[in-house]
Amino acid sequence: MSARSKARKRALDILFATEMRSQNPVDALEDAIAAGDGPTNEYTAEIVRGVHDHRRRIDEILGDYAQGWSLGRMPAVDRNVLRIGLFEMLFCEDVPDAVAVSEALALVQELSTDESPTFVNGVLGAVLKHKDDLV
Repeated sequence: MSARSKARKRALDILFATEMRSQNPVDALEDAIAAGDGPTNEYTAEIVRGVHDHRRRIDEILGDYAQGWSLGRMPAVDRNVLRIGLFEMLFCEDVPDAVAVSEALALVQELSTDESPTFVNGVLGAVLKHKDDLV
């Protein structure tokens, strides 16, 4: 597993846990860093901060493209993987779209339901078709 793949998984862990606890993910990240328990890969922090900073727009796009699924109805893992994937697709110029999609699929294949890869692929694929109109 590449360093960036591990960073994505760690970012997912932070985003998922803080959502379940109704915590601010950036505050939790900063607390962990201050305590010496923070992520060792800076890309983890970049993802957590980026998803947090762009969450309103990311969630708006997810609401538009996840046909038949509200954010609240999605499994929490899928919701946060989609947030990471959209952040990388829309706001990380150094991450190719195909890599963002592939990494999101790898995360849900490992951590979510059997239906999740198809769902995540469909949402990210639909967003990708309209990406130029979204940024």
